[in-house]
Amino acid sequence: MSNGLKVGEKAKDFVLDDHKGEKFKLSDLKGKRVLLSFHPLAWTSICAEQMKSLEANFERLEVLNAVAVGISVDSVPCKKAWAESLGIEKIRILADFWPHGEVAKLYGTFREENGFSERANAVVDENGKIAWFKVYEISTLPDIEEILVFLKNMG
Repeated sequence: MSNGLKVGEKAKDFVLDDHKGEKFKLSDLKGKRVLLSFHPLAWTSICAEQMKSLEANFERLEVLNAVAVGISVDSVPCKKAWAESLGIEKIRILADFWPHGEVAKLYGTFREENGFSERANAVVDENGKIAWFKVYEISTLPDIEEILVFLKNMG
């Protein structure tokens, strides 16, 4: 696994299905900031808290011209059931299922030995460049406040 993308690099475009089976294309959000929130697997406690924190902060992100999406290697039906169980209604949870982990690999977050991604956050700026990239310990819940402060300070 590489160490992910470097700040200032152009974000790699991709298309994935979300938990509702709708297409998500990163480049369609040019002009907005996009938080790509990679999580290892659905139906695990820390991943659930990570997605719930994005959902709970949807409006705060929106004010900062930011859209958050969750990404893991689980399938669309799995993501749909998981989102429903968590009460996710505002954010989109993307299925990086097939080719398996392709987007996680593009972003250098795929753990080949485990078959899933690192827990990581990437902020893509309005011009499609990486503005923030951080990999967390698998057992650590990312601090949404840290990301919100970063977004505020982007100006």
